Amino acid sequence: MKKTYHGSCHCQAIRFECELDLDDGTSRCNCSVCTKARFWKTVVKADAVRIVGGEGELTEYRFGGNNIRHLFCRICGIKPFGRGHLDELGDFVAVNLACLDDATDEELAAAPVRYEDGRHNNWNETPAEVRYL
Repeated sequence: MKKTYHGSCHCQAIRFECELDLDDGTSRCNCSVCTKARFWKTVVKADAVRIVGGEGELTEYRFGGNNIRHLFCRICGIKPFGRGHLDELGDFVAVNLACLDDATDEELAAAPVRYEDGRHNNWNETPAEVRYL
């Protein structure tokens, strides 16, 4: 069931709310940026996320194919979400579950996790090793 969650970066400069259903699934990826940042995400349609404060404090990083706008707080460096477009999804936001301020430990623990082999551009495949993700 969809629920409205509120989130923020570490310093609270960036604040957002989003409509999502954690039962729809989450993912962890072994690409270079997700591995280094320990990024655990859920993907939602772009209109499901609203920035309610601090949009001017966001800074952007792109790499590889430049398809994803990795957005970070310029003050504390935390990545609350990234934005992108894929033909099969349309415009989307990848929300950092660690930035959801009101998601309970129980909700996060119960959320299904899918592992993606982004390191080899095999996004629909599970990497051979996932314990470190």
